[in-house]
Amino acid sequence: MLHASSGTLVRRGRIVDAPGCQALLTGLARRFRKPLPAGAVVVCCQPVNATTAEQYALRRLMTTVFAPSRLMLLDTVRAAAMDARVPTGPLLVVDIGAQLTEIAVLDRGFVVAARNLDIGTCDVGPAAGPEVLTDVINRNVAILLTEPAVTEVASAATANGMLLAGDGALLSGLPECLSRVLGISVRCAASPRTAALDGAGQAALAALRHPAV
Repeated sequence: MLHASSGTLVRRGRIVDAPGCQALLTGLARRFRKPLPAGAVVVCCQPVNATTAEQYALRRLMTTVFAPSRLMLLDTVRAAAMDARVPTGPLLVVDIGAQLTEIAVLDRGFVVAARNLDIGTCDVGPAAGPEVLTDVINRNVAILLTEPAVTEVASAATANGMLLAGDGALLSGLPECLSRVLGISVRCAASPRTAALDGAGQAALAALRHPAV
């Protein structure tokens, strides 16, 4: 995952300065004493519902910088759920980043349906409290649960509750506010800010152990 608080490199989950991203990643990679080993697997988190063009840009960037033997793109919401070791049944996952909020219904670890929202923690000041994000998430969860692909698992997903990840999960009062408004249980990932990153690491290890993954 790439983050740029000013939005100069990545904006709303989309790369806007590929050369800048390349320079940043190359510089970070050089800080490590050990070079990337031959046959390495690189897992890159992407926004759910990323377009073909956005996926291509990510692949080109990762390949240029790391030249891995295998590159995997993994939806951020899936990666966050992998790290949380949640039940395999239907589940609501919400990842709130600085500039992007992703809401998805997962079933057995796969995305059934999802929505991307161009809003994040940088758009709501500390004085706003949790109500703004709660209102946005509540309205979009309601829409998501009525989509045809979700209908069969909607009840089970709400019964299993919501997993909250990303920087927004640490917003004071947000989990409680979401639980009260949506009427479901809400639990935060153990390390919300790095949940997707940790899940991507697990995916990379799984791919090394089982090449067919």
